[in-house]
Amino acid sequence: MHHAPATARSWLFAPGDSEKKMTKAMEGTADIVLIDLEDAVAPESKAAARPMVHDFIKANPEQRHRLWVRINPFDGPYTLADLAAIMPAHPGGIMLPKVYGRQDVEKLDHCLSALEVANGIEEGSTPVIVLITETAEAMFHTGDYKGAPRVVALTWGAEDLADSIGAQSNKDESGAYTFTYELARSMTVLGAATAGVTAIETISADFRDLEALRQRATRVRRDGFKGMMAIHPAQVDVINEAFTPSEQEISEAQEIVDIFAANPGVGAIGFKGAMLDRPYLSRAQQLLRQVGKL
Repeated sequence: MHHAPATARSWLFAPGDSEKKMTKAMEGTADIVLIDLEDAVAPESKAAARPMVHDFIKANPEQRHRLWVRINPFDGPYTLADLAAIMPAHPGGIMLPKVYGRQDVEKLDHCLSALEVANGIEEGSTPVIVLITETAEAMFHTGDYKGAPRVVALTWGAEDLADSIGAQSNKDESGAYTFTYELARSMTVLGAATAGVTAIETISADFRDLEALRQRATRVRRDGFKGMMAIHPAQVDVINEAFTPSEQEISEAQEIVDIFAANPGVGAIGFKGAMLDRPYLSRAQQLLRQVGKL
């Protein structure tokens, strides 16, 4: 089954052991709610969280497409128990964290296929977003996800990567990511482009500084990211706005598509005092596709 790349802008984490926080996240404006069984849930609480997550998704069938689950990674003992508990509720999608490479995605695909069939869900229908930079090893495989089953988006993380490297910090004195972590961001957008899927920016931990969030979201959107993860409901509207093309951008993209359509076979066209070549057309088409106008 072929999945289209993800179009969601905001991906809001909610701890899987808190019905209150899951409900609040679902009632907000996040495009995707990432119910978390990994970092947000302590090891001793995981067994209790799984049936809570199952029941929450089951109780909200009309919201199911928005309710995704971040399971635990394959390098620990929890993954299969997570999947066996939540798949009967038919979650909207799965986030796979802390991969070492494409083989983890393929393993997840096999697990999901078996559980889909066992639960009367169409085989192959559950989409996946992958956290591709949380281990040093995975950084060497960021371009390996082309044609990977179920994958609709790639995203990155800096905390586990620092841990994997044994670094004291992933930030410099000014609070900006140091080179290795900016590299992780670059490899994510390149890997997503290679795979033909959506690049999603990592979280901004300081959820009170919404202006810094807006600036960062705007900057990474220019780099090719189409959305961003959030850890607090207050961040969602800022992210949604930052990753929504403006009316001006949409109308300019439409003009560019129209001018190329009116001049078939032309390589470059003069437009508003500049020469436009084919990459401009491609970018305009991508933008219109994103807003459902192409």
